[in-house]
Amino acid sequence: MNKLIRIGTRDSQLALWQANTVKDKLEVLGYETELVAVKSTGDLALNTPLYELGITGIFTRTLDAAMLNGSIDIAVHSMKDVPTLLPKGIVQTAVLERASSLDILVTKGAPDFQEECTIASGSLRRRAQWLHRYPHHKVVGLRGNVNTRLQKLEDRDWQGAIFAKAGLDRIEKLPENHIDLDWMIPAPAQGAMVVLALEKDDYYSEATSKLNVTNAQISTHIEREFLRTLEGGCTAPIGAIAEVIGMEIQFKGTLCSLDGSKKLDIDKTITTENYKDFGRHWAEELLIEGGKEIMKSINKEIL
Repeated sequence: MNKLIRIGTRDSQLALWQANTVKDKLEVLGYETELVAVKSTGDLALNTPLYELGITGIFTRTLDAAMLNGSIDIAVHSMKDVPTLLPKGIVQTAVLERASSLDILVTKGAPDFQEECTIASGSLRRRAQWLHRYPHHKVVGLRGNVNTRLQKLEDRDWQGAIFAKAGLDRIEKLPENHIDLDWMIPAPAQGAMVVLALEKDDYYSEATSKLNVTNAQISTHIEREFLRTLEGGCTAPIGAIAEVIGMEIQFKGTLCSLDGSKKLDIDKTITTENYKDFGRHWAEELLIEGGKEIMKSINKEIL
């Protein structure tokens, strides 16, 4: 029996692009689909930094509830927004082909980074890594969807604002005046799209599992395991990137203090057959090397 698949998504331009991508791929496979768009708490509370809202999965919990109450059948998310521990009864069924994981700086003019600059970002991770590299700069908060943030940059006296390259690329908003921040370790799973379904619904899990890309699933598994072990989330400056190159996985991870003054890095290479527990192992190694103290100070400052 071919059942209708109701695809839940946030109603931002980027989220709708992602959901439509899944919709198109499922329809190519012969499935009947429709989109169901909802607003999340994270979209509504645009004037408050995410870490101050204190809600795990702020962009995903509304869709989780909609799936659990039967309003939608699957949900599509930017994977970096999804908590590393999913609600009971909800499972990950597919990670799609990953786009660029890079952070970029969208600039106004040609800033001289040796001078004092004001840079905008709503991410503690971006803020901490930027201040570690440029401690004489000022980083101000920035919230809203992609178009709103671009407009705020245009309207204010800032030298630049940090974005995920994949998001701007996907909705064709990537400005010419941008700099790839290849030195900045991205958020775990940045650039990846994930599909979630109810564990009990075999039809929807089987249908969406056909969209899974193995290399993207492996790399995001390692990054999110690293994040989960460090007890991070959107409230800690944690970065991680794993790249599958042939039969090897190259991994880089970082943990910073909130002000960027302390920074711990890890750089490892393993073979693909040994990937499943290494995100956890590398996080534990970082905790032993001083990460516990940094996490304690972060939790104390935020709480």
